[in-house]
Amino acid sequence: MLVFACVTAQAADGIDITRNTIESTEAGYRLDAVYEFDLNVGLQQALQGGMPLYFTTEIEMTRPRWYWTDDRAVFTRRTVRLDYDVLARVYHVVVAGSLQQTWDTLEEALRAVKRPPRWLVASRGDLKPGESYNVTLRMFMDREYLRKPLQIDALNNSEWRLTSHKKTFTYRAE
Repeated sequence: MLVFACVTAQAADGIDITRNTIESTEAGYRLDAVYEFDLNVGLQQALQGGMPLYFTTEIEMTRPRWYWTDDRAVFTRRTVRLDYDVLARVYHVVVAGSLQQTWDTLEEALRAVKRPPRWLVASRGDLKPGESYNVTLRMFMDREYLRKPLQIDALNNSEWRLTSHKKTFTYRAE
């Protein structure tokens, strides 16, 4: 029973990818993903003290080949910034410098991070219709955006390691 409790507590510190689909649109291929995670007390305190947190999603699409290494069709990243304005007492969620939303509570702001809008990951010409692609997806709290003194501390502090396992699935291009 104690072992199960330890495993459950450790899993709660990570990011779970609960939905991951690729949708074909006129503009190209969009990622529809939902993530599940909670911020631990240390991250909440840092956020409410004015420290922005950055969450990066990486997606890679490769076409398997029997005669050589897999053909990498797509590799892209998108970073979402979550910060708290201490004076206005609101949370901001900024997606890749384009979309900015303001929320009154941390729960609402985290919902925007966990359920991002569909993201155009590939244009129409990047994938060959009818071909199957291996899609690898992961999300993590990006410590590279932290201030330099905190980057060093974050390497040794498990509270600053929030990441998902790589989720792999197959997509047949339309």
